[in-house]
Order: sequence, then C-alpha cells, then structure tokens
Amino acid sequence: MAANPHDAGAVHAGNHRHDSGEAHGTVNGYVTGFVLSAILTVIPFWLVINGTLGSPALTAIAVMALGVAQIVVQMVYFLHMNARSEGGWTLMAFVFTIIIIVIAIAGSMWVMHHLNTHMMPMTPEQAQSLP
Repeated sequence: MAANPHDAGAVHAGNHRHDSGEAHGTVNGYVTGFVLSAILTVIPFWLVINGTLGSPALTAIAVMALGVAQIVVQMVYFLHMNARSEGGWTLMAFVFTIIIIVIAIAGSMWVMHHLNTHMMPMTPEQAQSLP
C-alpha cells in the first residue's frame, strides 16, 4: 500500500518540509499583525487631528514612536523575524534595520531643526540693519 501523500512527513515536488526552525505564519498571526498595524496607523491620525497631546513636539515624538512600533510589528508578524530562524541572521537584519531607522530619523530631525533655525524670515529690524 502506498504512503498517503498528505502525511506530515511526505515530501512532494516543490513542497519540502521545513525543519530548519524557520517561523511560518498562521492566519491568527497575520490577523493579529493586521489589527495591530491598523491600530498603530489610526492612533497617530487621532493624535494629530484632535491635538490630544497639546504640544506639537510631543505629538511628533509620539507619532515617530508609534511608527517605529508599527515597523517592529510588521517585521515580527509579516516578515517572521526572530532569533531562531535562519540561524539568527534575521535578528541581525532586524538590528541593522533599527540602526538605519534611528539614523534616518535623527538625521531628518537634525536637518529640519537646522533649516528651521537658519532659514527663518527676518524681522523688520534685522532687514533694516543689512548693508
């Protein structure tokens, strides 16, 4: 009698068993990731539209923090990054991604602050003092 092709140990052309410790998504995992991503998208809109935090600087920090949280959620739930899969290389990619994000955000904030400080319009008194 031939083995049932639907057995857990059966290997089909194009379908191989994954015993390497890779994380695979489940419907519950994808739904959880989607719900968390949706919540982390709606909260910043709500904070900005309602002015809930009162301070524009505090609102900007909260929006950036929620953006970073959303990146982490998407990397964990959709890209399945953890310390076990791919011999730890996905964790290294995660750490590298976080470093690049921090550099990009810090650089963007520095450039915006620098432009805001040095490109502000002159007061009438400053304009009269020019040669």
